[in-house]
Amino acid sequence: MNRASVPELSVKLFADGANLDQILELNENQMIKGFTTNPTLMRAAGVNDFESFSKEVLSHVNKPISFEIFSDELEEMKSQGVKIASWGPNVYVKVPVMNTLGQSTRPVIEYLVSRGIKVNVTALMDSTQVAEIISVLNPDIPSYISVFAGRIADTGRDPLPILEDSLEIMRVNQSAELIWASPRELLNIFQADQIGCHVITATNEILKKISLIGKDLLQYSRETVEMFRKDAIASNYKI
Repeated sequence: MNRASVPELSVKLFADGANLDQILELNENQMIKGFTTNPTLMRAAGVNDFESFSKEVLSHVNKPISFEIFSDELEEMKSQGVKIASWGPNVYVKVPVMNTLGQSTRPVIEYLVSRGIKVNVTALMDSTQVAEIISVLNPDIPSYISVFAGRIADTGRDPLPILEDSLEIMRVNQSAELIWASPRELLNIFQADQIGCHVITATNEILKKISLIGKDLLQYSRETVEMFRKDAIASNYKI
């Protein structure tokens, strides 16, 4: 791979996480065009108060940011979505494509969109789901559809055909952008860019690898051997 940098790519890079210090640091990084989070990431980061954390983030961040509703009841999802959207003009309400009973959240999405609320429909893994959701999104209101490419890949399937189909389906709505969600490696950023995906999310672990882009592979090989040698000495192994 030729040496490249994220700013030279067309795909927008969103940071995925819920660590406040990391969010504030990444907010100053011109490569980062937006943020996403979810209840799982918040819990892992030790967030105890959903609303106060979200509002603290919004007091510093003006880039697009998605906060996820967490109710499993469709009516309560609607009220949570309206409240979350009221926190700021850059807020996208993250709505799972279904609840835990397998019920489609299409009525929730329709309700929020009818009120001019920007949504990020999440946890999609099939292009048929994309087709259902794009049909209820408003071309006059920005929105995201998050296809979990990494989780698709975890099942042994190639996510690229699904993402490419999704992009084709979404051509009818120029305000809707496809998010390559749950990437597993830095290479996914380049793959997302090559197929014309609009956005890719990345955790801090992946973002830390950006400095490796274009690194000389023979030098990287030597550094890897040096790491093995250093750990072997430190362990005091004997044969």
